[in-house]
Amino acid sequence: MDIKQLKFLIALDETRHFGQAAARCHITQPTLSMRLRSLEEELDLPLVNRGQRFEGFTAPGERVLAWARTVLAAYDGLQAEAAACRGNLVGTLRLGVVPLSSFDPVPLMQRLHAEHPNLRFELSALSSEQILEQLANNRLDLGVSYLERLDGERFDSLAFSETRMGLLYDQRFFSFGEAPLSWESLIELPLGMLTSGMHFRQSIDHNFHSRGLTPQPLLQTDAVHQLLQAVHGGLCCAVMPLDSGLENLTDHLRLQPIESARTLARLGLIMRRSAPRSALAEACFAIYQQSLTDS
Repeated sequence: MDIKQLKFLIALDETRHFGQAAARCHITQPTLSMRLRSLEEELDLPLVNRGQRFEGFTAPGERVLAWARTVLAAYDGLQAEAAACRGNLVGTLRLGVVPLSSFDPVPLMQRLHAEHPNLRFELSALSSEQILEQLANNRLDLGVSYLERLDGERFDSLAFSETRMGLLYDQRFFSFGEAPLSWESLIELPLGMLTSGMHFRQSIDHNFHSRGLTPQPLLQTDAVHQLLQAVHGGLCCAVMPLDSGLENLTDHLRLQPIESARTLARLGLIMRRSAPRSALAEACFAIYQQSLTDS
């Protein structure tokens, strides 16, 4: 058994296709199949259900897959730890961010990349539940998520400032003057919103409902980019995080403050407490913590 075999197993899980897994690992499909069969023979367990194409993992295969991820995380952590001891950061920092977060990860990534050019980044948009699950399973290094009901015994966190809200609109289609908007003034507008169940949408609904208002959104979507496209096309306006920089995407967008508009819970940077914890996560966490002290 070697590290490459475990990488092949994980690649197959992520692609769900023998040919794509082989291409990702830069080997031929017969080589991939041969190495996986060799792993099955060594473990004396069937790991993969095979037919005309990939049909999933066996029950023992799922359990071995979980261990493979743990072993690879420890291997990558060992490499990163050794590099950190030499004063370098190498590898891939895996960061999960909830949709419509007021936190912009780009400045932090720019600083890290400037100081450590060999560092790479993997950025994923995930729900709060997915972020906590993947942090716990060591599939993410850091998460940006809501701190509501966060288990402080399992995770370290750095709280951000409160997330305020504004109305994003295209000035070619709408005009609202300069004063902050009221929630009452929004109720008659064509609004685009994220789908129900997403935390930012829950905060929007709470602000409306606490004032006895019931919005009737023109558009609902689970994709932020589609919501931005609809706003830019003049189909609707959308309640978005203030200070998110979204208004800078084009010359026509504007993000106008809404009175007394905040999310239900604060966002924060989250890192798992239990080992193995990557040196990349710890370095990034420390850098952001220092930036809070400096400011």
